[in-house]
Amino acid sequence: MTVTVRFAPSPTGHIHIGNVRTALFNWLFARQNDGAFILRFDDTDTARSKAEYAEQIERDLRWLGIDPDRIAYQSQRMDAYDKAAQALKDAGLLYPCYETPDELERRRKIRLTRKLPPVYGREALKLTDAEKADLEARGHAPHWRFLLPNFADDPFAPERTDVRWSDAVRGEQSVDLASMSDPVLIRGDGTYLYTLPSVVDDIEMGVTHVIRGDDHVTNTGVQMAIFRALGAEPPAFGHHNLLTTASGEGLSKRSGALSIKSLAEAGYEPMAVASLAVLTGSSTAISAMADMEALTGAFDITATTKSAAKFDPADLDGLNQTLVHDLPFDVVRTRLGDAGVDVDDPRAEAFWVMIRSNVKKVADAADWWPVITDRPAKDAALDGDDLAYARAAFDCLPEGTVDPTLWKRWTEAAKAQSGRKGRALFMPLRIALTGRAWGPDLSDLLPLLGREEILRRRP
Repeated sequence: MTVTVRFAPSPTGHIHIGNVRTALFNWLFARQNDGAFILRFDDTDTARSKAEYAEQIERDLRWLGIDPDRIAYQSQRMDAYDKAAQALKDAGLLYPCYETPDELERRRKIRLTRKLPPVYGREALKLTDAEKADLEARGHAPHWRFLLPNFADDPFAPERTDVRWSDAVRGEQSVDLASMSDPVLIRGDGTYLYTLPSVVDDIEMGVTHVIRGDDHVTNTGVQMAIFRALGAEPPAFGHHNLLTTASGEGLSKRSGALSIKSLAEAGYEPMAVASLAVLTGSSTAISAMADMEALTGAFDITATTKSAAKFDPADLDGLNQTLVHDLPFDVVRTRLGDAGVDVDDPRAEAFWVMIRSNVKKVADAADWWPVITDRPAKDAALDGDDLAYARAAFDCLPEGTVDPTLWKRWTEAAKAQSGRKGRALFMPLRIALTGRAWGPDLSDLLPLLGREEILRRRP
């Protein structure tokens, strides 16, 4: 048996870090088991689903390093769902209901006052054919509910029916079908809710493991019952904890919070995003994984904690910086060029090697390129004794090759001339050379400037 997993987003907006957590869990699990990963778009909601969102989702996944083995669209598989629905109807397991939302709410309140579970009472099962015909003649289109197998002989006398499974993340789990309403599988307008298409696709596509957020735990019992009603054994299930914002709010495609598109556009490295999305909320230490192979090795689905985990973008900055510090020039060359660095300049590679430990994102390097090739920035200025010292120190610039040893030789000469030491010795020179009170090691910077440019920057 080949392990087969799926990620089934609705293309109704941009996917966010929480959605990608599920995609990555599935992708990594498949890689660990030499399995297959299916990207399956739940696009049956034709009013809200858009092709551009589906295209962006695929781009987002590939940006992260997820390369689907198969891509499918549920909107192209309606015949399969119609066939399954008819089979359930023929078996008496999918029945028409005509209540309005207001009627259902009134019945729910009545059951609560009687101290009964606020579940659907299956009143529609009592309708005669004549009553159904009359309702439809008066314009009441039916929605269709799946009859849960939570009774012995009388559907109006449900009894405790525990559906159990060994969850790949949470361990032994159970759901009592008697505590649930018969789920609606088909809306009044004839469109499908996600439940039936999902089960049909999982059966026909050979999905062996369904790994998803723990907000679906209670749905699992229902879906397992539908699998069996359609003559199939359910796959294995695993439910991971959800990510929230740093303030504890839920993530939403509609709000666009922490969307993968926005994170990519902000200059974050894919592996910084992937590492934090996967390792947050687990007992595995969070660190920046160099590539998907490393993340696959670190991933342990059983290490996921049961409580929701907060995703803090500030943590992302730290991981991103770690990854950027190790990126070679040939990997970032194009991005540097796009940011404004003249990558054809013979100093470009040495510049990147020097500056990468001082930036959080690759594009940040462009802010330093003019400082090297044109003139100092204007973020810091000299005055008073520091200005006089810097001017005198430039007169101490040693002769000879401008190499990484020059900075040490220069500061030693300046120290002997001025008696200064520590920050008072080197900071005025840094500001004179770069216009900033922070930055890369000056022993690396001086060779990029050259003697003529160094002297030109005498304050």
